[in-house]
Amino acid sequence: MQLLPSVCSRRLIAEGVALVSSALSTGSIGVYQIQAAIAALHDEAATVEETDWKQILALYEVLKRISDNPMVNLNRAIAVAMVHGAAAGLDLLDQFDVKSPIARYHRLDAVRAHLLEMAGDRPGAITYFRAAGERTSNAAERNNLLTRAAELAQDPASD
Repeated sequence: MQLLPSVCSRRLIAEGVALVSSALSTGSIGVYQIQAAIAALHDEAATVEETDWKQILALYEVLKRISDNPMVNLNRAIAVAMVHGAAAGLDLLDQFDVKSPIARYHRLDAVRAHLLEMAGDRPGAITYFRAAGERTSNAAERNNLLTRAAELAQDPASD
């Protein structure tokens, strides 16, 4: 369930977007400005479906050129999936080196689980939600991930 932002939140979001827009128009664009622009696009959307994923993907393409790191690539894979479909995002996740530290990071498993769920692969999603839950040291995250796995496992549509 998506909560609608309060009047105060909308005012603060608008103020933040104005600051990001101002920073982007200075001509000096770096990692932080791009990350702020991505955050602003997320904040402006009332729902995931209303998010301007094409613009977010374009910003991640720029961010990848100036700061090519595993977290940028992980987030870019999500944007690719939202624009081009879950299979395209999963293909990008498959490109992570198994020896890379991110290969053991719970967020990679969580993203893979989400994309597998989007693709309709419930058993795969359950497996990766559980793996992500077991890898995180954050109790709230672990509970969220394991609860999601349990919900999918109990869903009659998963049979």
